[in-house]
Order: sequence, then structure tokens, then C-alpha cells
Amino acid sequence: MKNQVLSFGEVLWDAFGDGKKAGGAPMNVARHLVQQGVKVAFASSVGMDSSGDALIGFLKSNDLYSDLIQLDDEFPTCEVTVQLDKNNQATYIIPQPVSWDNIQTTAELNAAAKKASAIVFGSLACRLTTTRETLLNLLDETPALKIFDVNLRPPHFTLSTIETLVARADVVKMNEEEANLLIGGSNNSLKDQIAEFRSKYHNQTICVTRGEHGAIVWHDHEFYESPGCPVKVGDSVGAGDAFLATFISGLLAKQPMQQVVERACTVGAFVASQRGANPIYPPELLNSLAYI
Repeated sequence: MKNQVLSFGEVLWDAFGDGKKAGGAPMNVARHLVQQGVKVAFASSVGMDSSGDALIGFLKSNDLYSDLIQLDDEFPTCEVTVQLDKNNQATYIIPQPVSWDNIQTTAELNAAAKKASAIVFGSLACRLTTTRETLLNLLDETPALKIFDVNLRPPHFTLSTIETLVARADVVKMNEEEANLLIGGSNNSLKDQIAEFRSKYHNQTICVTRGEHGAIVWHDHEFYESPGCPVKVGDSVGAGDAFLATFISGLLAKQPMQQVVERACTVGAFVASQRGANPIYPPELLNSLAYI
């Protein structure tokens, strides 16, 4: 059976100064997986409002709409204000509650989780009880590889929730700032801190992205590193999502881990060099992903 990834969590509008773009880390990961030829089921919720209607239209046009997209008549569709600093690094103003805070357990969602090869999820959609409990129930029931994209958005998380999600995950991906928060606080090297983190939570794979300096991965009792691909940054939105999607593609294809990390860094760097989270890959980039 062909691999299928269930991507679970937020979908929203990112409002920049010059307009809006559809976003949300789980949706971005799903879009990159689709570009890379991986079968994806995307689960989220939108409000019954004009913004939600527009998001549904967007998801349909990108092959991500299904009965896993719930319609919420209580909470609105999410619109996030994105602010870019002088280095084009993004910060986010996220309202609450919104529709994806209220994702319900359904028969369709349970069925998708049970047939998935992997389920990818983040921390943001778990900030409130309903969606968090829905996800935790799915993780208890699915045999899929469980991939946690830490993706911290202060103040929308608690350490207790992060620890709960880490403990349920087979694969944990975080950036260096998030790693410093979760596994820092000592004078040990990053490798030593990752090893200490793994000894506490027993994850199969731990990935720390380091921006222009690449990434470091602990997998199957070994470390793998890539120095990264320095580029002129267009904006940082979606670069980590592109990295994660490429990492998942390689992991499911059972490619050598060193190759997986290097290709994930390459795709993440390409996205960082563009404006927006989901640029279309040029043919030479797609051709470089030989296992797809």
C-alpha cells in the first residue's frame, strides 16, 4: 500500500501587510508533501463564514479538501497577523478561540488515522482542550508513525502539553530556539542535550533545524548533520514546514538518513529564499529529489 500521511491541525489565513495567504504549519506540510508526490489526508476545521468559504476553495484547488475538513458554526475561521522584522523573520499574532481549536473526533478522522503510514501534528492546535483531546485519542488508536512538529508560538503553549506530545511521538522536529527552551539549560553541546532528551522521552528520531546552519538529527543511535544551504532570505515563513515535509518523504521512502537531512535542508533553503510558505518547486529541485 502506498504511504499516506495524515496531517492534523490548523489551517488559517496569514495576513501580511500586502494581502492574505492560506497558511498553518500542518497545511503547509501537506502542500509540500503533495508537491513531492506523497499521498496526504489533511484534517482541520474552518468557520462557517466568508473566510472559511475561501479557505475551502483554496483547499479544493490544492487537492487537500475532504470530509476531514470540519465546518464550525461556533468559532470563526482563523486570521493571523504576520509581522516581518528587518531580517524577514516572522512573528505571529494569533486570535483565540478559532475553528481549529474545536476539531472533533469523527468516524472519518478515526478511519484516516488507522490507515495512515504517518501522522504529523504540532503544538499550536493543541492549545485548547477539545482539539488536544481529539489528537491524543487519535495517537492512542493509530499504528502510524507519529511525527511531532514542535512549532512553538508563544504564548500559545504550556510545557506540560509539549511534554505530553513529545512523549507520544516517534519523531520530534524542532528548531534551535525551541530546542534551547526544551532541552537547554546546561553547558553541554547540542548533541549531548539531544542525547539527554532522547534518554528521557525515548523518541526514535530527534531533528533540530538550525536555519542557515542546516540541521542535526539523532536517528537509530547515530547523529547526522548538514551544514545547510545559505541563501538570501525572501521570508522565513514555511521554510521549516518544507524541511519537515521533505524529511517525512525521505523517511517513508527509507532513504539513507544523511541524504534525507541534506535534501530537507535544500528544500527548506529554497522556500526561505522565496516569498510565502508554498512556492512552486522549479524542475531542477524536483529532479534532485530522486526518491520521489
